[in-house]
Amino acid sequence: MQEKRKRPTIKQLPLNERPRERLIQGNEEYLTDAELLGIIIRDGTQDYSAVDLAKKLLSEYGDFRRLSSVSIGELCTVKGIGPARAAQIKASLVIAKRFSTIPVKTSQQFKKSSDIFNHFHERLREKKQEHFFVTLLDNKNRIIKELTISIGSLTLSIVHPREVFNPAIRESAAAVVFVHNHPSGDPEPSKEDIQITQRLQEAGNIVGIKVLDHIIVGNGCYTSLRDKGIIS
Repeated sequence: MQEKRKRPTIKQLPLNERPRERLIQGNEEYLTDAELLGIIIRDGTQDYSAVDLAKKLLSEYGDFRRLSSVSIGELCTVKGIGPARAAQIKASLVIAKRFSTIPVKTSQQFKKSSDIFNHFHERLREKKQEHFFVTLLDNKNRIIKELTISIGSLTLSIVHPREVFNPAIRESAAAVVFVHNHPSGDPEPSKEDIQITQRLQEAGNIVGIKVLDHIIVGNGCYTSLRDKGIIS
């Protein structure tokens, strides 16, 4: 009878393939949901690695939003998840939920394009992927809320007006600002950047929400599509 071959544990993987080490190296954007959850779970069982347990949970419940509504008792019904692991998972999801409800300080007011750049530059300057943000503003151009619309290369299909303006309408925003980064460091807008901006401005005109600007953040520099005359 053949002995069942066990998959390697996380500790048996090369250092550059272990989720925790990749996170320490600053590669969080490239970790899967299962790998991130596996870091929280920490230890596996005799039959499953921590990442395998995470995959089981995500397969069972779909995503972090659904997982956050699951009780500790229900988590414990998944093989390999005991009270300690369930508590670790639940605590991390509660923290994430609380973080998402912390309001952005509304004292920040955008008077010129450099204000927008200065507000976003630090958080975007070392990102290895493109991040597209929309900032909702009141009638004095003060921040109401910030939302991440997409992570990865921008396309017309990814940045859809519905994703941008539905939240703006719900929050009674008077204007919006778009911000995204170019990991190359060159903030010159691409043809697709311009097309996306024009499409979003047209949608804003229809719903009565002004597109104040679209800032492209580079390495210590930026381009304002309003300053360039692309947004009128």
